[in-house]
Amino acid sequence: MRRLIPLLTLLALALPVPIAAAAPVSARDLLAELRTAQPQRAGYDRDLFDHWVDADGDGCDTRDEVLIAEARTPPGLTGRCRLVGGRWWSAYDDLLITSARRLDIDHFVPLAEAWRSGARRWDADTRRRFANDLDYPLALIAVTASTNRSKSDQDPTAWLPPFGAYRCTYVASWIAVKWRWRLTVDVLERGALTVGLSGCGRRALVPEVRRAAIGLGAAPEPDAEAAEGQAAAPAATAAPGGDDPRFGSCREALAAGYGPYVSGRDPEYAWYRDGDGDGTVCEGPPAAPAPSAPAAGDDPRFGSCREAKAAGYGPYVSGRDPEYAWYRDGDGDGTVCE
Repeated sequence: MRRLIPLLTLLALALPVPIAAAAPVSARDLLAELRTAQPQRAGYDRDLFDHWVDADGDGCDTRDEVLIAEARTPPGLTGRCRLVGGRWWSAYDDLLITSARRLDIDHFVPLAEAWRSGARRWDADTRRRFANDLDYPLALIAVTASTNRSKSDQDPTAWLPPFGAYRCTYVASWIAVKWRWRLTVDVLERGALTVGLSGCGRRALVPEVRRAAIGLGAAPEPDAEAAEGQAAAPAATAAPGGDDPRFGSCREALAAGYGPYVSGRDPEYAWYRDGDGDGTVCEGPPAAPAPSAPAAGDDPRFGSCREAKAAGYGPYVSGRDPEYAWYRDGDGDGTVCE
């Protein structure tokens, strides 16, 4: 029941408030460190993530541990961790629930999303630890089964909790879990997360988050039509004392979800060449799509309205906004990127 103390702190009030922690971290800063990459969907199977497990052998599996930790009114326990009674708050839809059977345990970052954004390269032990992460209080959450299934494996581009007051906390938590497990974001997801943090103030803070240890394994064979151009996971040298694996180049490290490394902070910095001398290696590609250079005062120019909106731009009106001319007005109403 390792989550009990931090979760009681997090869930002390029914309405979302800035997350209290000894050393809060800005989700905006964590987002800036997430690497942007195209999702890799091929090969996913939920059974590749072993859950729910009884890691400490006390008779309660991960689902039970989360329910016990998050209960507003503690349930009784009978037999081998059978829960009786109890009361829970479902943050996604702001409901108080009195039956554990109505609750699902949601992976804040769904297993399929984790697979698409880096977990396909992990070994079985790392996937099991991700699926049962009781060491970080934001990784798992008890919510109504209906909202969990509505969310499915969608990222914040496509789904946010129906309870609007919780959305800042939701977006910040998503970012923290992705950072903890070195998962990537795609271009549209980064835009949605950036917009989602707008106006959040202290609700964009998350409890101190530490990197999880990542073990690499052979990625399953991709589907035939997706196989072209997908390289096997690069070989890495075991590193001492909790450091990241040592790769032959920054390119290989980035492909496996590692980096960036900062001089004076990360021992891994010494392993790679700092070509631009900025004190950081393995930065990866730019965080967002490179828009065309705008005219003075204009917004950046994106490849489509979808990209512009994901980054928080638009709408543009004919005769008022010069950006209107950059995009197709499909319905002819004089406004684009609504």
